[in-house]
Amino acid sequence: MKHKVDNAIIMAAGLSSRFTAQSGGIPKGLVRAKGEVLLERQIRQLLEAEIPEIYLVLGHKAEDFRYLKDLFPVNFIYNTDYVGRNNNGSIYAARNILRNSYICSADNYFVENPFEHELEGSYYAAVYADGETEEWCLALDEDDYITGVTIGGSKSWYMMGHVYWDEDFSRRFMAILEEEYNLEKTRPLHWEAIYMEHLDTLKMKARKYPAGVIYEFDTVDDLCAFDPDYQKPEKSSAE
Repeated sequence: MKHKVDNAIIMAAGLSSRFTAQSGGIPKGLVRAKGEVLLERQIRQLLEAEIPEIYLVLGHKAEDFRYLKDLFPVNFIYNTDYVGRNNNGSIYAARNILRNSYICSADNYFVENPFEHELEGSYYAAVYADGETEEWCLALDEDDYITGVTIGGSKSWYMMGHVYWDEDFSRRFMAILEEEYNLEKTRPLHWEAIYMEHLDTLKMKARKYPAGVIYEFDTVDDLCAFDPDYQKPEKSSAE
């Protein structure tokens, strides 16, 4: 049975130190790719899909994102622990509004709009690696449910892009995160690493996308490869 999507949460709190060191200090979500600010494009795509509520989880350089509220009907959530934690802190900051929810990252570029107003079942977007990759690779059963995750692999579907959690998944994941949140070992973990440890109770499919639809920019060099017109900021003479 399909359910209406309640909201979308876009994680934009991180330091992204590798990227901002090359971008003149501009947060990843606010750089331009092919003439559009990444976050502005993603918000427009969510609005086109009639997603009723959009939340940005902010932390590092939060003030740089505030203009978005003048352009779009978005809400801000502040992750005050963005320095000391990985992205599980942003999920925790949004815990009170997680229901039938998209979980998105600020550094994605979707060539085609991947968002829908109604969905059935939780999924993680996935693309295929023909050769070796250092991405988080998926083992899938015959129905495309994720049965295992390994970091790095070959000729494999791997996690790339947005995620959809239905209300049951949100409830189950948050019960686990709340139990483990204050453990020291949890602080450096991606939320996906926590998910990997509980595949028996957190059921999620891979939603397969063809090559050339979803892009992620870990470094400015990745962005330049996608958009040759992107101009790297000149380094100052003091650097």
